[in-house]
Amino acid sequence: MLPTEHRLRRREDFAVAVRRGRRAGRPLLVVHLSHRTDPHPAGGTAPPPRAGFVVSKAVGNAVVRNRVKRRLRHLIRDRLMLLHAGSLVVVRALPGAAEADHNELARDLDAALQRLLGGPPS
Repeated sequence: MLPTEHRLRRREDFAVAVRRGRRAGRPLLVVHLSHRTDPHPAGGTAPPPRAGFVVSKAVGNAVVRNRVKRRLRHLIRDRLMLLHAGSLVVVRALPGAAEADHNELARDLDAALQRLLGGPPS
């Protein structure tokens, strides 16, 4: 389960990440990442990174879509430490994600995040 403070819920936050952020596409998913522009917020503490998921009907029926979302939530939870404070991440599943197993989704998510964060390839 993804902790509440790390969930992206508002439509405006999704729009910011998708429209203003960088994008990395993979065969199973597309990842959008938007960094916070102010490194020192007025409140003193930076908000935690937050993640949201978009899984359309093109992926499958409700059961399949929910299974894909659960898998993606589990994967992103383990990768939150890689993100900067205040980052917004939107993971959009593509139709192939329905048949993909855990390792394939993890590989595509890691590759997309490495590309967006500029990390060394593994």
